[in-house]
Amino acid sequence: MKKNEVPQDDSPLKKHKSNELVYAVDDDGKFVSVQSSGWEPKTIIQNQNLEVLNQRVQEALNDVTSGKISPIVYYMELNRMDWQTLAAYMEQWTFFVKRHAKPSVFNKLSTRKLQKYADIFGISIDELRNFKG
Repeated sequence: MKKNEVPQDDSPLKKHKSNELVYAVDDDGKFVSVQSSGWEPKTIIQNQNLEVLNQRVQEALNDVTSGKISPIVYYMELNRMDWQTLAAYMEQWTFFVKRHAKPSVFNKLSTRKLQKYADIFGISIDELRNFKG
């Protein structure tokens, strides 16, 4: 692709001012790095991914407010984490962290564990304990 053909389409990440570095051929036939603000096919995929992630957050919110799961799941989804990532931050086996998703187990967690979750999610321990969505 030539330097002047590098796509500069709108991107959902545009508000973050994160241009992507791509390589193109300049007028002398040499490879040069060029900033691209977006590319339509990539933007379509990004929008679809964001929609799926937002749906997962909404489902978690609904499940927490209905008492099916603990707030840990909501904050995990909100922070775009999976069980393995959260377990790594907690420095625990995934099995134990998944158990904390059960409201009955969550309600028995120590203040120390809850504080660690709160720190990971960037919230206060009160926000975690007294979930309001």
